[in-house]
Amino acid sequence: MFSALADPTRRSIIELLATNGQMTASDIYSNFDVTPPAVSQHLKVLREANLVQLAKSAQKHLYSLNPKRMHDLEDWVKQTTEHWEERFDRLDTLLEAEKRKIEKRR
Repeated sequence: MFSALADPTRRSIIELLATNGQMTASDIYSNFDVTPPAVSQHLKVLREANLVQLAKSAQKHLYSLNPKRMHDLEDWVKQTTEHWEERFDRLDTLLEAEKRKIEKRR
């Protein structure tokens, strides 16, 4: 999932789908200055990472975000943020203790 999101074009596609909801492949292509086959390759990577879903309706290919996968990503970000906040809290406590030691010596 993270390697799929490492590319700025793929992140832009994700943002586009998040903003607009379901979109045809043609609508997605029209938002980029690269060739449709290049965008198609990016869409393939996003599909393989389960970040986007493809639905076929007649001749159209409709893309949308995969909500489950986006929730997985959100959960990971929250968990990682909580770990970092805990570490910063411990550092703050340590720095406060060191500051009090220095002030007592004065």
